[in-house]
Amino acid sequence: MKVGINELYRLIANGDLSDPTDRIIAADGDPNVLRPWVGTDGKSYVTKIEINKAGEEVGVPVHVANAHATLRVDDWKAIDDAVVKAAVPRLKLVNSLRGAGLTFNIPQGMGKTVLQTETQSDINDAVISMDGVRESPNDRPEFEASTIPLPITHKDFQFSARQILASRNGGSPLDTTMAELCGRKIAESNERLALGSLAAYTYAGGTLYGLTNFPSRMTRVINTPTGAATDGANLLADVMAMILQSTNAYHYGPWKLFNSPNWTQYLAADFKAASDKTIRQRISEVDGISEIMTLDYLTNYDLVLMQTTTDVVRLVIGLDLTTLQWDTKGGMQKNFKVLDIIVPQLRADFNSRTGIVHGSVA
Repeated sequence: MKVGINELYRLIANGDLSDPTDRIIAADGDPNVLRPWVGTDGKSYVTKIEINKAGEEVGVPVHVANAHATLRVDDWKAIDDAVVKAAVPRLKLVNSLRGAGLTFNIPQGMGKTVLQTETQSDINDAVISMDGVRESPNDRPEFEASTIPLPITHKDFQFSARQILASRNGGSPLDTTMAELCGRKIAESNERLALGSLAAYTYAGGTLYGLTNFPSRMTRVINTPTGAATDGANLLADVMAMILQSTNAYHYGPWKLFNSPNWTQYLAADFKAASDKTIRQRISEVDGISEIMTLDYLTNYDLVLMQTTTDVVRLVIGLDLTTLQWDTKGGMQKNFKVLDIIVPQLRADFNSRTGIVHGSVA
């Protein structure tokens, strides 16, 4: 049962909620219950999430006498900054989906393990007649449930009480190297899961796929960029054929074109002999292509054409990247867990049509 924040910490002080799992359950999944901090006044605080008049989530500091906080605001800021610093450069695909607005936020995502949606079929065409007496087919759309799991991606690190004391006495910040490495590993996992270079994750009958292993994606064999195939016209023809596959599946763009790092040198070459445009510039002029982007974890000479609409792909966010803390070894060790709930949702319609085309060499 959820309790008020002060009641929660009264229970902690009495020893009734010594286990971190019990605490986060009592807080209804709010991760801030495991992020206590010491204010400049020496008092312990936690950040309580409230909804403002605009319907936005805002953090409000709440003084709690029994929070047993050790880290200061600057310590938490150093840890959070290190995690984000490591994560941002590794999340090119994930950040691209965020930037395009292809996201779906789940409030209190820690309390949910799956997301269920539905796909809907079409109905028959309308009837054209002179008097309107002729009956049209009396059909109705069909619905099919679709489920994806919401796993937590996480990595742990620790500080001993002595490390924290040495930091305080020496006036130097905590060594956040491990926090940075944890953030990087989580970022890499998020990126690879969305791309499909990690194995598909299955739970409760639902499966998480990425762009290159989504069963409903369309595929195409493309030219290898060697010999005569380095001519930009060959790559342009392949891209136009991928666009045609998408439009034939009733997905008309706009699209982003993702390429593996192996394509970089060829995309920078002249489109044709003595051309005033590179191959990248020429392809970016194709109607409907909004961006060409190199993805670190796309392998070989793969290309992925993706329609940038939420009926094709979206990023489901149950919990943004955050860090939690709890004590062990009689309070002599502070344990930290960096985690998020960020998963891709690749989508096809009732007839398994989608706007994702995966090109690869033979």
